[in-house]
This record gives sequence, structure tokens and C-alpha cells, in this order.
Amino acid sequence: MAKPIITLKALKAVIMLGMLVIILVGIKAAADIIVPFILALFIAVILNPLIRRLERLRVPRVLAISLVIVVIILSMVLLLAYLGTSLNELARTLPQYRSSLVVPLKTLEPWLQRAGISVSVDELMKYVDPNALMTLVTGLLTQLSNAMTSIFLLLLTVVFMLIEVPQLPRKLQQLMARPEEGMGAIQRALDSVSHYLVLKTAISIVTGLVVWSMLAALDVRFAFIWGLLAFALNYIPNIGSVLAAIPPVVQVLVFNGLYEALIVVAGYLLINLVFGNILEPRMMGRGLGLSTLVVFLSLIFWGWLLGPVGMLLSVPLTIAVKIALEQTEGGKSIAVLLSDMSKS
Repeated sequence: MAKPIITLKALKAVIMLGMLVIILVGIKAAADIIVPFILALFIAVILNPLIRRLERLRVPRVLAISLVIVVIILSMVLLLAYLGTSLNELARTLPQYRSSLVVPLKTLEPWLQRAGISVSVDELMKYVDPNALMTLVTGLLTQLSNAMTSIFLLLLTVVFMLIEVPQLPRKLQQLMARPEEGMGAIQRALDSVSHYLVLKTAISIVTGLVVWSMLAALDVRFAFIWGLLAFALNYIPNIGSVLAAIPPVVQVLVFNGLYEALIVVAGYLLINLVFGNILEPRMMGRGLGLSTLVVFLSLIFWGWLLGPVGMLLSVPLTIAVKIALEQTEGGKSIAVLLSDMSKS
């Protein structure tokens, strides 16, 4: 009698796995529609605590939302204008990289040959194509010129989400079989995601400003671009700060030399040590409730599924999935696998 039960369980598992694959394929196919919605949702989650604070100061909710959105729009217009100017200057500078790169490579060539590594600088320079980088920067400039329309639609979605927030609890309770448990789970997910996103945004802004200030003090060109890159990539766990450091270090190595590049590397290491290893863990409290391996794997998974936005939001998305799994009998075991047991 045990055999049919095992077969039934196996059949149920296969069906569930098949449904999951179909859902993931559908999400990936519809990523162009889903990604802006998810991004708007998380922006709304970040802004909602600020809106509630303004409401406590007796500012009407619609007026509070309008004020916040106007400030964001003005800030983004100024930011995009300055960024566009900086990228234009970077595009004009890129052809110089190829000729400037020859000098440090010629210096390294004898050292590499003594180490038994046979390398020809002339052959290596054939693979350095500044035109590819110029195409990339030109593409970024084109996207920036079209970005205002997308940003307007994104912020409009955020506005409607924020207006809808007070009515959501009543609507969700009517859809749930067990309203108290369901609303408790949703509230935990919102609190966890909001706590993470608000603190991560604040830390990323400060990190970007510190990187910008450090590079400007060292007279590194395009310090604003590299500071903005540090802000954006700081959302990516584990590898974001490393990726943000690569372009300015290479630039300084090519144009200023090894000594200046080592100073920049030391500056990035110090910033990562203070913000990534001391300040951020202390501000996050007991942590994310996710194991380090899960955080890294979620980065790969959400990046594959949703692209760059998925990488930026990999941690809050995984937190939400984990809390959702905890509410089902079959998902509790998976939620345990995602958890960081050292925090409990």
C-alpha cells in the first residue's frame, strides 16, 4: 500500500516543479513588463515610511506624495543632465586609453617574461578596441535621452501605488482564507524588505558620496560617474563594491601610474571595510535571515531571471520569497534551507 503513496507524492512533486518552470519561463519572457512594475513596487516600499512620517506631521497623504515625487523628479533631472555631460566627456577621452595603455604594459612586459609568461604587448593591443567602449557609452547616452519618458511612467506607477497603500489591507483581508495569519506574513515581509531597502539606500548614497569625494580629492577624472557607479552597485551583495572599483582603478593605472592606482585601491578597500563590514552589519541588526551562500546564489538567479534590476533587488526578492514559503506546509523546509541558522 505504501508504493502508490510514494508514487502520488512523486507525481505531485513533478507537477509542482513543472508549474514552477512554466512560471519562471513566463516571468523571463515578460521581463520587459514585470521589471518596471517590480522596480516601482520597491521604490514605493522605500518611500512609504517617508510618506507616513509626513502624515504624522499632519501633511495630507496626496500632498506628501506630490512633494516627495517633485523632489525626486528635480533631483533626477539635475543628475541625468550632469551625468550626460560627464559621459560625453568620457566618450571623447576613450580613444586616448589605447595609446596610454601601451606605457604600463611595456613596463610590465619584462617582469612577466622573467616570470616565464611570454606575452607581446603589440599582439595584446590588437584586442583592445576603444570603439567597442565608445559604442557602449554612446548607447548609454541614447538611453539617457529616452530615460525621462520611462522614469515618468515609473514614478507615475509609484504615485498610484502609494495612493493605494491605505486601502490595500482591507482588500487583501477579503481575499484570504486566514486573514490574521496572512496579513501578519505580509506585514513581516514588508517590514523586512522596507528595513533592508531603506538602510541599504542610505548606506549606498553615503558610499557613493564618499567615493566621489575620495576620487575628487585625488584628482581622478570622472569622479562623479564612479561615485554614481559605487552607489548603484552597492545594492549588489558580495561583488558590487568590487565591480564598482574596477573602472576607476584601471583608469588611474593607465593615466596616472601604479602608485596612484594603489592609493585608489587602498581607498576603496577602506571604504568597503568601514561600510560593508562594520557599519552595514551593525545597522542591519540581526541580519537578513539568509545564509551567505543563498545571498550569492540569489544574485545569480534573479540576475538571470530579471536582468540587472534583478541583481540589484536580489536580496529583498529572496526575503519576500522566503517569508512566503514559511506560510505553506510544503515550503517551510525550503525556507529553512534559505535561512541563516547562525543568526538564530
